[in-house]
Amino acid sequence: MKKAKILYLTVLLTTGCSGFLDEEFKGQIVGNASLSTVEGLDAALVGAYKGLTNTWSTGFLHATAIGATMGGEDVTTHKASNKQEFREFDLFTVSAGNSRTSNLYNGCYKAIQGANNIINNYELTVGNQTRINNIAGEAYFIRALSYYWLTRLYGSIPLLTTAEFSIDLLTIGKTDPAATYELIESDLLAAEQLLPEKKRDPGRPNIGAAKALLADVYLTKAGWPIKDASAYALAAAKAKEVIDNKAAYGFDLMPTFAAVFDNDPTVPTLPEHVFQLSAFQSIGGNTNYGFAAMPDEVGGWNDYFPEINFFLDFPEGARKDKTFRTRFTRNDGVSITWEQTETKHPYYGKFWIKGDVKNFTSSLPYPMMRYAHVLTIYAEAKARSGGPDQLAYDAINAIRVRAGLNPLAGLSAGEFAAAVVQERAWEFAGERTRWFDLVRLEMVEAANADKHPDDMKPAGTITKNNYIFPLPLSETLANPNLN
Repeated sequence: MKKAKILYLTVLLTTGCSGFLDEEFKGQIVGNASLSTVEGLDAALVGAYKGLTNTWSTGFLHATAIGATMGGEDVTTHKASNKQEFREFDLFTVSAGNSRTSNLYNGCYKAIQGANNIINNYELTVGNQTRINNIAGEAYFIRALSYYWLTRLYGSIPLLTTAEFSIDLLTIGKTDPAATYELIESDLLAAEQLLPEKKRDPGRPNIGAAKALLADVYLTKAGWPIKDASAYALAAAKAKEVIDNKAAYGFDLMPTFAAVFDNDPTVPTLPEHVFQLSAFQSIGGNTNYGFAAMPDEVGGWNDYFPEINFFLDFPEGARKDKTFRTRFTRNDGVSITWEQTETKHPYYGKFWIKGDVKNFTSSLPYPMMRYAHVLTIYAEAKARSGGPDQLAYDAINAIRVRAGLNPLAGLSAGEFAAAVVQERAWEFAGERTRWFDLVRLEMVEAANADKHPDDMKPAGTITKNNYIFPLPLSETLANPNLN
């Protein structure tokens, strides 16, 4: 029993990987007294971010987050090789022992622990009140972001709002998604009040980022499993706040789609990045770019690449040219097409490092949301809550025109909403968006019904049980109340 308790605390209250007694506290603050100063509060914030940015271990700076969305038709993985855990996502056979899901689970709870520590103590901190408020706003944002990913991936989850251990945590049960969404909404509304208006250092959210994330939360809440249709109007209104104030928040579309994915490691952020996780090779690099997105023929890892029908159906033009890579120079100097690769698939050129640098890691930022995302949220949500207005058309057409496509015009509300959802699939191909759209709109089955012969098929009949993953085995073994 004692062993189970330690294991459970390890997963929920630390990183879940290194062990409770061996936990490294560098970048963390232990004890409320350490949070009495602004410097201590800021150090605690660094510890919270580490849960989301621990390369190879927890969070989002490796291909795990892309793997978790392979149920969408925009991304797949190698049929053999060492990608077995990735394949579980594509085959809809995700097991509780899949270490990829536990990487996300543990990382998000690590961030939540740090955020809880700040949220529960910042009002007692002495110092510059503006800085204190900004740090607290980031903590609310990080907690909301983490719970948003957790509930979308796992459905009912443990809802923790304390950073300190209590005996109740050993038998905590699961909280249904509706209650989790209430906390997420509350946290983001609090973040709006505490964060600064302007962008600061790359990777740190401002008011606009909190509003944008809340708009996305409302859009998701309107779909499965909550199905609160009234949230569409809330999503449209919140997205419009971001659009109306984009200059103040420092957001805008890049002039070309290619510029969004120039992938220059010397450029720390872009106006299109509403929120990003920053990576630094000396601390923890971003391994989503480079080898992860390359075929074996050029030394790549074959972690992820597009499904064939998705690629074939993708509209021709500048966006498609940048999104995909279809020709490669093998290590022996021979040029081959995607059909001649071992996987017989094209690859995501948007995730290659500038200059076709062959590397397993980079200091490139990892965008969690782009301004284009905000435009599509407004367009779809407005269409589903009264019909599209001129701003809705302007929003989606700004993206389409940049992509080299004709603007939309004269559509019914239903046709317009469907067109926006499809546009999101193309615009954010491989960016962890399509899977969540399919889930909230209950389109997972249809998207996986017509696979190309060279793509993997679902292992069985897809049901709503496949829309979420089982909680990690370490959690359910330690606490039967989480079964």
